[in-house]
Amino acid sequence: MYLGVDLGGTNIAVGLVDDNLNIIQKDSVPTNAHRKDTEIVQDIAKLCVKVLSDSNTPVSSVKWIGVGMPGTPDTKEGKCIYTNNINMRNTPIRKIIQQIIPLPVYVENDANCAALGEAYAGATKNAEHSLMITIGTGIGGGIIINKKIYSGFNNAGGELGHMVISFDGIKCTCGRNGCWEAYGSATALINQTKQAALKNPDSLMFQMVDKSIDSIGGKTAFDGMRAGCPIAAAVVERYIFYFATGLINIINIFQPETLVIGGGVSKEGDYLLNPLKEIINKEVYSRDVAQTQVRTAMLGNDAGIIGAAALGF
Repeated sequence: MYLGVDLGGTNIAVGLVDDNLNIIQKDSVPTNAHRKDTEIVQDIAKLCVKVLSDSNTPVSSVKWIGVGMPGTPDTKEGKCIYTNNINMRNTPIRKIIQQIIPLPVYVENDANCAALGEAYAGATKNAEHSLMITIGTGIGGGIIINKKIYSGFNNAGGELGHMVISFDGIKCTCGRNGCWEAYGSATALINQTKQAALKNPDSLMFQMVDKSIDSIGGKTAFDGMRAGCPIAAAVVERYIFYFATGLINIINIFQPETLVIGGGVSKEGDYLLNPLKEIINKEVYSRDVAQTQVRTAMLGNDAGIIGAAALGF
């Protein structure tokens, strides 16, 4: 048995995972990210204890605890060095948890954990080399080489959303201009949809949300496209072009066997994948050899828990 923790800005999720990487018990509590870091980590440990109690599992049956956290970890020391959406700086996650539960504790970036979960139990389990891209508020990336996470010498690698795809382009939250995240994230899609709606106030897409700019979300343009709105179709086409541009760069660099896409926008399925694949097949550099398989992720919100549980493998 293993315990996997997915620490997010909104919720802390913990799952008890068996040797076949099936989640047999899980629970979550609010993160309350503004609190002291020690309080947040103590809640992780307390939730682990609760999950074990609810499943009638003794601590002695658990081999380790894996924690996936946003930002930059120190995997050797079991610390969170930095994260921008939770009150953590050089937080000794392992040390605090072990004060409550005497088990080995592994700490890793949450996007890397999600990629590892898919690699062991999801859409990329048959691939030695894979990548996972998560479309959310930003763009998360996880690189798996020989079934192991690659994150550079300083554990800060894999920030794929911050490659520049438009020189001197839109300002990114990281401070640079033209990052892929500023064009290909769900936040970017929402912004692009809002801009198109305001420029075309009589469009069917805008009417579908009762002309409420605040009601526009990541699905709005896709819903409008399916309803026959040409303005929505143009937004989707442009967004997919931006997203494909980043994927092509990544494939050209890493040439993974499989690249999976997760996050809310990935739920659009073939409406996203088919045009993406068409652009990738046309533009990728190595067109005359075996090609990277692009597909959607399988594990959903469980990927981070399962990947965290697999950190000790």
